Amino acid sequence: MPSTLPLVTTLSEDVSSPASLPAKPRLLIVDDEEGPRMSLKVVFGDQFEVLMAEDGPTAIEIARNNPIDVVVLDIRMAGMSGIEVLERLRYLDPNIEAVMMTAFETTETMRQALRLRACDYINKPFDLATMRAAVSGALERRSLGSEVRNNGEKLVQLQDELQQLRMEEEIVRTRGEIYASIIHDINGPLTIISGLLQIINQRMGDSTRIENEDLETVKDRLKRITRQVTNCIEISRRYLSFLRQNPNDNARVWVNQILGDLGELLRVHPCARNNQLLIHPLTEDVAVPAHGTDLIQILLNLTLNAFQCTPQHHRVEIRGQLHQLPLDLNMFVDGAEDRFINREEFKNTGPLLALSVQDNGPGIAPEVMPKIFEPYFTTQPRSQGTGLGLCIVHRLLKESRGAVHVHSKVGQGTVFTIYLPAHPAGQGPAFRLES
Repeated sequence: MPSTLPLVTTLSEDVSSPASLPAKPRLLIVDDEEGPRMSLKVVFGDQFEVLMAEDGPTAIEIARNNPIDVVVLDIRMAGMSGIEVLERLRYLDPNIEAVMMTAFETTETMRQALRLRACDYINKPFDLATMRAAVSGALERRSLGSEVRNNGEKLVQLQDELQQLRMEEEIVRTRGEIYASIIHDINGPLTIISGLLQIINQRMGDSTRIENEDLETVKDRLKRITRQVTNCIEISRRYLSFLRQNPNDNARVWVNQILGDLGELLRVHPCARNNQLLIHPLTEDVAVPAHGTDLIQILLNLTLNAFQCTPQHHRVEIRGQLHQLPLDLNMFVDGAEDRFINREEFKNTGPLLALSVQDNGPGIAPEVMPKIFEPYFTTQPRSQGTGLGLCIVHRLLKESRGAVHVHSKVGQGTVFTIYLPAHPAGQGPAFRLES
């Protein structure tokens, strides 16, 4: 192809910039004729760090080893065409800006250049002012694109931080309810202690001696007071152990006690009114690697979610089952009626505890199922929920390397089943709770 620019016989020497100056942007010139390559190097040598290639493969290798801001490409070259080279360069860096030039303009080449988002399209022969304007526009577009991407990344980061704060606020709010139940639980024994002390004071009065009948009464009341004081101490220790002093601690909590505490929380919850709640403790208690407040919050969120699925009277049932062997994850296939969350980070080693929260409500619509664990997604009015409940369940289970499976049939109800590594006990507390 004949040269379209006059050859320049005297080339300016490269002058290295001081280390304190910012690095120049990189310009890649790709043309199979030496004349245009050398001429463009002279034109842009002061503004850019200029790299040159005489064919497509060389240009691709240069771009693989050097970040390129702008490329000036001749469309018609021997071997790989400029369009093919640009396509490969886009694969290496989707944000590279390109100025295409050719002496043989066709509708097809223009269409291909536009498809590959070329910044400008210049016909040969061209004047230097046009080329300068084209390259300057490409560099400006590159800078603006980089700024937009950086701002976009910052926005995503801010959104993530906001979501994190919202979840933290929701966790703190729920923990406030849990800790309020500490006062409620201790208030019962303290009331009994107060009453027993009043009886003793009435019996004793101003007496200086304790007769036989009074002595037996005092002994009986003191035994009862001792039992209630012991209850207060046990309640305090249990709840204080739930406080997270260090997220890296090897947390472990007994499941039956959590189910009992959950029942106490839900008995007075407004959502539980006019509905049936059944909680079945494990026949043999087990411990799971989770903080007590986390496990209560997981079960509380799932249970409240089940209560709120319909305003009609319905039943919510909580039960547990121990699996000695790992789960066959191939059995869990996401679809219109099923979702399995945290498959990748789930510690699927036996024994595993399965805790299910089941309702006989209306079920989850197939178009809603893929969205239920997304932050802020809710089918309830905003005044009735934040849309963070299931998102928090996912987060807390992830921290404990657990998983959750959802199975729902429209018109029949929904089952949320959480899976956690389990540590069976030789003996553990047992109780029956139905409300």
